[in-house]
Amino acid sequence: MAKKTKIQKVESMLIGGSDGSPGGHHVVRIWTEDGTYGVGQSSCWAYMEATDVIAKKCGNYLVGKDPSRIEHHWQYMYRMGPFRGSALSGAISAIDIALWDIKGKRLDSPVWDLLGGNTREKIRLHLLMGPRQTTELPFPHDRGKEAQGLYEAAKASAEEGWTAIKTDPLPNGFESMTVERLISDTVDNVAAMREGAGKDVDIILEIHRKLTPMNAVALAQELTQFRPLFYEDPIQIDSMVLQGSIAQRTTLPVANGERIHNIWEFRDMLQDGGPQYVRPDMGLGGGITHVKKIAALAESYHSALATHNFLGPITTNAAVQVDASIPNFVTQEYSLRDEHPANAVFVNHYKRESGYMNLSDAPGIGIEIDEDLLEVAKTTYESRDLNIVPMRTDGSVGYSV
Repeated sequence: MAKKTKIQKVESMLIGGSDGSPGGHHVVRIWTEDGTYGVGQSSCWAYMEATDVIAKKCGNYLVGKDPSRIEHHWQYMYRMGPFRGSALSGAISAIDIALWDIKGKRLDSPVWDLLGGNTREKIRLHLLMGPRQTTELPFPHDRGKEAQGLYEAAKASAEEGWTAIKTDPLPNGFESMTVERLISDTVDNVAAMREGAGKDVDIILEIHRKLTPMNAVALAQELTQFRPLFYEDPIQIDSMVLQGSIAQRTTLPVANGERIHNIWEFRDMLQDGGPQYVRPDMGLGGGITHVKKIAALAESYHSALATHNFLGPITTNAAVQVDASIPNFVTQEYSLRDEHPANAVFVNHYKRESGYMNLSDAPGIGIEIDEDLLEVAKTTYESRDLNIVPMRTDGSVGYSV
């Protein structure tokens, strides 16, 4: 049993690439009086400066407190002010992950073991895959360059050992297309992806909340033939009721959750009829404490967990802890950027083999910080560019209904 200690310092940091390249991460590191530290990260990537300020304010509360009272601290921080939303949930998520990391390190145990032990020996990953540059090799069918790139990327991914891949199949310029063009070009892209992947790789279709409810349902009907694992975030997340409605109106399995912040929103969405897969992000959905609850809530609806994740090794490893400990896990999103030199500041004890992540006995979440590279990363932070909203040819916003 570890001796009692108190939280000594909370660092909230905006950092970039440790290889000198610009980038953006909001990372929290919490130190205890006995010299232990834990790390966490928020996934509110559009407004990292806001999560940084909130984390600092929560840090003022945490200093001098017992780091082991994770649930208590979660509730206190969430109720400190009568407000809610992505920036608050992102800050709390990062702090929660860091506190679990401390607990694991002080007890010399991986967090997945503290959550009830592992239900599986390794974690299935799905590759966050983009289209590859087209080659001179002839494609089996006469389709466009987008389809050609997806075919090649899917084929290469299958050959590399991935058992699940994900991409956004909507064609460039989707926002101004006729319904017929939107559906036919998307079908071509998905057909190419399926052909390249073969029958032994699940394909996942990420729509990025780009469609209207009617277009989303019409497109889903045409994509059923390719048997994707799921159809993710077809419409904007403004309404929980509409998320369930879409899931009820198509036989295509639907997934939602990467922009949802808490168990109450997930409860409303599941109660209203969907989805078949929940997609919480560890750095936005309340951290390890809360995502474990979301997984249990989903289990009661026979809905499976497929954690959202693309920012880096901290959120990947935090997700692995929950993935390993629950019965209703399906697959975890994985970006090869985790392995990029820009993320070398995060010394990772978890290793990927083909399309799986092996469990590690490393204490906590299995991440250490390279202090020298951290000093570099602190100088390369760059705020996210939000001027990337697709616009229609008439000048209106492409995401709006």
